[in-house]
Parts: sequence; C-alpha cells; structure tokens
Amino acid sequence: MKYIPFAFAVIACSANASAIKSGGDTTTNKQGVNAFSQPATNLPMIERIDFSVGNSFFRNPWVSAPASTDARDGLGPLFNTNGCQNCHIKDGRGHLPKPGDDNAVSMLIRLSIPAMTDEQKKALIMSGNIPDPVYGGQLQDFALPGEKPEGQIALSFEKHNETFKDGYSVELRKPVITIEDLNYGDMHPQIEKSVRIAPPMIGLGLLESVTEQTMKGIAEAQIKEGKGVSGRPNEVWDVLQEKTVVGRFGWKAGQPTLMQQNAAAFNGDLGLTSALFPAENCTSAQTLCERLPNGGSPEVTEKVLNFVEFYSQHLAVPMRRNLDDPKVQLGERLFTDAGCESCHQSTLQTGERTDRPALSNQTIHPYTDLLLHDMGEGLADNRGEFIANGQEWRTAPLWGLGYTEEVNGHTEYLHDGRARNLMEAVLWHGGEAENSKQNVLGFDKTQREALIAFLNSL
Repeated sequence: MKYIPFAFAVIACSANASAIKSGGDTTTNKQGVNAFSQPATNLPMIERIDFSVGNSFFRNPWVSAPASTDARDGLGPLFNTNGCQNCHIKDGRGHLPKPGDDNAVSMLIRLSIPAMTDEQKKALIMSGNIPDPVYGGQLQDFALPGEKPEGQIALSFEKHNETFKDGYSVELRKPVITIEDLNYGDMHPQIEKSVRIAPPMIGLGLLESVTEQTMKGIAEAQIKEGKGVSGRPNEVWDVLQEKTVVGRFGWKAGQPTLMQQNAAAFNGDLGLTSALFPAENCTSAQTLCERLPNGGSPEVTEKVLNFVEFYSQHLAVPMRRNLDDPKVQLGERLFTDAGCESCHQSTLQTGERTDRPALSNQTIHPYTDLLLHDMGEGLADNRGEFIANGQEWRTAPLWGLGYTEEVNGHTEYLHDGRARNLMEAVLWHGGEAENSKQNVLGFDKTQREALIAFLNSL
C-alpha cells in the first residue's frame, strides 16, 4: 500500500467532507424519491413544525370558494394548477407534457408584448414586461367547472444535430408552442411567448442568503478575467420595499425574494390573491373574477405566506455522491478546463442572517453565480424581463442534478425542458458559453462519460 503522509490524509479527508456537503450544514444525506423534500439538517426540531406547516400549504390542493376548508379556498377562477407540488413535483423539476397528456401542469407559457408607448416603457420598471391586454402575463389553461380556460397548448419540436470531433452526433430538440382554442378573443399581433418548466426547490434559502456584494463581485471578476464571460445581476422591483433591487429567482432572475416569488406563483399559477398581489389574475376582457365568489381578501393570508416562505427557504440540498470515483474526478477537471466554472461557480458563501440562523454563514457549492448571461440565439426566447434581454438567462444551479431521475422520473433540463439529458443541455449553450461548448465538442467518448459522471455526482 502506498504511504500517504498523515497531514495530507487529514487535509484530503477534510476537503472531501466539505465538498460532499453541497448545502453546508443544511445538507441532507437522504437519498431516493424524497431526496428534495427534506428540511435543512441543522434546523432545530422546534422549527421543523413551521417547516411541516409550510409543506402542507405547498403540497395540498386549493379549492374554489366558498368551501369549508376556508384556509385553502379561492382557487382560480383561471389557473394552471391547484397546488404547488403539481408543478414542483416532489419539490423537484417540472417537465414538458408527454404525448397524450391533456394538460401541461408542470409547464407554463409566459406572455408579453413589446413596450411601445412611453407609459409602457415606464411601467417596465415595476412590472418587468408588458402583459398581453387580453390574456395577461401567463396563459391559464384551466378554469373552474362551468367556465372556460384561456386556451390550450399544442407542442411540437424543431430538431437539429451537433457533432463531436470524433464523429459522435447528438440530436437536439427545441419546443415549438401553439396556443389553440382561445376563449377570450385574439392575442396581440406582437405576442411574445416563453415556455417555462418548474425548477427544483432545493437550496433556495441559501441562494437568497448570498449577499448582493458577492454577486456584484463575481460580475466584476468575470469582466477582469477577460474570457468573454460577463454576467450581471438582474434589477427587479421589490413589491414590499417599493424599490429596485437585485433579482435572484426564476429563469431570468425576475424575482428578488422567495416571499415575492411564492406570492407571484400563488397569483399567476393558482389565481390566489395576497397582500403582495391583491388583484385577481383576470384582465378587463375576462369577467369571471367579478362574477364568481372569492376566498376572502386576501385569499392567501400573511400567516400562510410566512409558513410557505419558511418551508421554501429550508428545503435541504442532498449530499454529493461518488466523489472518490476517478471518472468523476476526471469529469470535474474537464468541467473546469472547459471554462464551465466561470458561470457555474462551485463555491459561494452565505451572509449573516440573524432571522434565519440555519442559513447563515454557510459555505455552499451550488454551481451558479446567480447572474444573467447571454446564452446565444439557440436558447433565446426573445422576451425581456426587467433588464434581462431575450438571450439572457440566470445561471442555473447544478446541485442535485444527479438526483433528478430518481426524484422526478425524467431527465429533462433547461428552462423549457428541451434537453432530454445532461449532454443535450451542455450542447445548447451558446453566446458567452460558446467557447466552453466548443471545448466539450472536442471531447472523446471517455471524456464525455467523465463529464456526465461529474455532473451526476452533484
């Protein structure tokens, strides 16, 4: 047996122990189908009661008003789903509808129109984009019994191939959406549509706890590095603070906090009002919200919002696996050498949080910089969101990638689920990531397998 100096062995073991804990002290060692649904490991037992209450409001279905379950009534009348878990399946990743599906529960369509007038351009500061006058900012393909949904979604694909230097070819697909059976009139002739699937819920409170200073420091370092990577924070409207702040959540970092992200989802996805979004999600062309009873004003109380916020802040990240596998170690070196870590930052530090001590001062490994990057025309949805343009996306966190199939039963990735596996996701990268993609296209079979082994170890 080869002799390893004791001091080196201790350091190596310590480094390995740190790397395996993607979420710092919050990391869970739970595996299997419920790996994304665990509370932060360092959360005190008494606070796990609040976590469980928040989980119940996140998991259980909401119903139409009036109902005996008045804590959960007020659904709709137009909506995409009747419960958060229907989109974030087992707190994980959504997917595109399968052939024969009647609906697209874990996928939605964002809608907007270009800002043309001075009034519309001014409104962008607070709204991020201009909703369709008839159908609003999001298509609702469900309605309460006896009422008509806004429309139905038809899905097809455009396909092309990418070829590696050794001749290995990969077919890529891009979803093409058609909205049929519109029930409230025509859409705007310049309608902008963007397909979105629900992202995983793990580690969100940790990402919320990364300081604005850290994010801006990464952006400055990328520019100084001079490698063609130049991320920037989105600048979005904070409803509670009534000012523009840094965005963190959503595929284009269009929401500043989990509280606002959750309230916006209650409003847009379930048709529920709250103190943050007190207006029903009907437009002036839709009379349903005026005709039908609601679940109170607001329908989601401050108490419920607080429980759901606490729950979404403390969903643990599962531990990394297979760190000692030589193939994984080779894949990590290839990931770094290809330039992927310029955006997918492996290590971040959370700030001091007296209100959320479990999330405070944690060294985490999310593989994101939380910044917007130009990803090229191939991934573009050509729809802006606050200062993000139609080719920019927030760097998606990679932690938990290897658990996707066992938790959610599929391996669909990217904002619209177009990638059917991790290699397809890599090959859709363009723009600022074009050089990294070209480096990967030079990989042979052994290197490709190593890169995927590393990504699946996260």
